[in-house]
Amino acid sequence: MSHNSSPQIVTTTKGEALTGTIRVPGDKSISHRSLMFGALAVGQTKIEGLLESEDVLATANAMNAVGASCHKHEDGHWTVDGVGLGSLLEPEHPIDFGNAGTGARLCMGIFASHPIAVTMVGDASLSRRPMGRVLDPLREMGTQVIARRGDRLPASIRGSETPLPLTYRVPMASAQVKSAVLLAGLNTPGTTTVIEPVATRDHTEKMLLGFGAELSVEVNAAGERVITLQGQPQLKPQSVTVPGDPSSAAFPIVAALIVPGSNVVVEGILLNEQRIGLITTLLEMGADITIENERESGGEKIGDIHVRHSNLKGVTVPAERAPSMIDEYPVLAIAAAFAQGDTTMLGLEELRVKESDRLAAVARGLEANNIPCIEGKDTLTVTGGATGIGGGTVETHLDHRIAMSFLVLGLAADKPVTVDDASPIATSFPSFLPLLKELGGTVRFQGENA
Repeated sequence: MSHNSSPQIVTTTKGEALTGTIRVPGDKSISHRSLMFGALAVGQTKIEGLLESEDVLATANAMNAVGASCHKHEDGHWTVDGVGLGSLLEPEHPIDFGNAGTGARLCMGIFASHPIAVTMVGDASLSRRPMGRVLDPLREMGTQVIARRGDRLPASIRGSETPLPLTYRVPMASAQVKSAVLLAGLNTPGTTTVIEPVATRDHTEKMLLGFGAELSVEVNAAGERVITLQGQPQLKPQSVTVPGDPSSAAFPIVAALIVPGSNVVVEGILLNEQRIGLITTLLEMGADITIENERESGGEKIGDIHVRHSNLKGVTVPAERAPSMIDEYPVLAIAAAFAQGDTTMLGLEELRVKESDRLAAVARGLEANNIPCIEGKDTLTVTGGATGIGGGTVETHLDHRIAMSFLVLGLAADKPVTVDDASPIATSFPSFLPLLKELGGTVRFQGENA
């Protein structure tokens, strides 16, 4: 994908207040699943508001490679002509997922219960990420896997002719592991059950129900979510409207909170309760955030988020909140740098296996910009209110969220902040830099006049 090109060195600088009403791209989780479930349905699914990022386009290409037809129309909507469960074709060439961890892991589940052989590759960042926690339960269902040491890409998967239903207790809070097992269960005879001790984002369950799967969710005596799926349904094509991505909205939200005088509205954002941990945390920190124009679309709650500059205070973020904001911790660390006192984040082990070791990358970025922090094995404490912050160059490790988070920092820091490569931002938020400029942010590419 684009990360093989020359690095895109970008600097942001403190300037005027950020103001305006904006829309961020469609939710990445729902975009991925709309394409996948559309491919597994019989007939044509219509998608409005699809996130056209590199990650999502990689999923569209993957679905095309196994026989579906994903197509963008002149008016901007997409259609997916699905082939139906059990009818995927064996691809002629390896499927390149670029940097798309969600796309790769969920497709592993889909391929696992279809009798096809698929070789999956990715870029340098994705090829470093461990896949074993997804592949292990799929092996129990009969999938054959040949992968690099440590279950890393490239990997070749041969789906089982006779996949076995599985009852699987997810050992860590991971929506991707849960979803991969459920997607493998779709084309598996019998009942597949996933037991989730800690609730994670539930888009897979909601959308499967919307596409006609026979699925139930209960809470057992131990407080665990028990998800039961009956195999081999006939999924029905749907019309899907993709709401704004709360993980993308996090960046302009935090920017508005930390840049004095700012007043920003981010329209049409998904408000799923498993996705708004950052909003909950920022409100605890004293953020001036209001939710306006709440409505429902496709079984999901959406609304407009109105944000004004705020004087924040440090808080402790409990470990049990991590699943609802796992992608937002890097930008929360930026908000914490402008809060009075310490902000301590607990239960961050999942950050070690994201596009980069995000916990280490955030800590090094904070240190490079004179922001006191303490990195633990699965914790991060940021001391806010320091003077003279900024002035550093941040190593992004090809991680889009690291790049965006520290570009947000530069909008409010005492000195400019530079990221060594902003090109990975295209994997999730291609319009990010133009949007910052639209709001009034000062953004400069290397070689431009200051």
